[in-house]
Amino acid sequence: MNTISPVEAARLCAQGGAILVDVREPDEHAREKIDGAVSLPLSSWDDGHLSTGPVIFHCRSGARTEVEAHRLKQKAGDCQWFVLEGGLDGWRRAGLPVAKDARQPLELQRQVQLAAGSMVALGTLAGLLVSPWFLAVPLFVGSGLTFAGASGFCGLARLLGRAPWNRRMSHAGAA
Repeated sequence: MNTISPVEAARLCAQGGAILVDVREPDEHAREKIDGAVSLPLSSWDDGHLSTGPVIFHCRSGARTEVEAHRLKQKAGDCQWFVLEGGLDGWRRAGLPVAKDARQPLELQRQVQLAAGSMVALGTLAGLLVSPWFLAVPLFVGSGLTFAGASGFCGLARLLGRAPWNRRMSHAGAA
């Protein structure tokens, strides 16, 4: 796997010789991104190749791009390609600028974590203090998360994705 430091990646991009590709989901890209990065989420990739190079792929921490290195190589085709060391977090740690839009909702994955964690904690607390029947709440949430992990379908994420604060982001991303 070809890696590149954030400073070297910034230099290549500033010279106009490289394209920076953000492989995170659109909700992640909308909230925080590297200026000039093109959003091309891994989840929506087809079999086509990028026609320009060099290409620098990045995610939030570098973990997704490391795991998906074989797909990145295929997407880059014959172009020279790199994975940004440390991803967006590494870029920020290097003191390079990051564009944030706090008006955008939290990433859907974080919303699911907050909602599920809150339901488990409150259900357990209510089960201990009010009635053992409330223990059905953490059982239901745990079962739902297990099903989501096994099947790839998360009902809570689908429900939260339709919440009013998330609809605003999807319209802004479509414009």
